Amino acid sequence: MGTEKERKDTQKALLYDLRLIFSAGEKENYSRTEIVELLDKIALAKDQE
Repeated sequence: MGTEKERKDTQKALLYDLRLIFSAGEKENYSRTEIVELLDKIALAKDQE
């Protein structure tokens, strides 16, 4: 089991990944459904790593 610092570092990395995905996207605004779909894709990709 990781330390609290490792957990916080992981959370920050995930937030940064999300920032990159949304800032690189073609759209200025996303619907709730689109955000959920993106999060699902990220979660599935992380499971395969």
